[in-house]
Amino acid sequence: MNILPRPLLIQGSYIVRPILVWFMKGNRFVDPIDEQGYYSLLPYGYEKQRENVLSPGTFSLERHRLMWLYLKNETSFFTEKAKVLHIAPEQSFIKRFRAMNNLEYITSDLESPLADVKADICDLPFGDDTFDIVFCNHVLEHI
Repeated sequence: MNILPRPLLIQGSYIVRPILVWFMKGNRFVDPIDEQGYYSLLPYGYEKQRENVLSPGTFSLERHRLMWLYLKNETSFFTEKAKVLHIAPEQSFIKRFRAMNNLEYITSDLESPLADVKADICDLPFGDDTFDIVFCNHVLEHI
């Protein structure tokens, strides 16, 4: 996966995902984001592959599924109106957050083809108090 450019991987994932979901259906693992069951999850890792990590339906990792459960069980994110800025939007969330009627959802990233606003996180083009919620997950190491 390190060889292909990120935009190509993202485009390819839309083709491959339904096939993976169909072949991997089961009841051993459940992804809380799409509530689908799988007999196994995909391996993931750059240097060392970890087994049963990447969900075939949402392409979510453990941190994404944990964030989803936190938002669902511990916050009013899915019900209260909010203006949300999502830095470096994860593919597992973007479509779902965009579909939520209670959110005004804007994404930003320097390079991602998924982002609405191309911007450097150190120089964002937004004023103070523009957003109620800012998601910035797994980004610090890139700054």
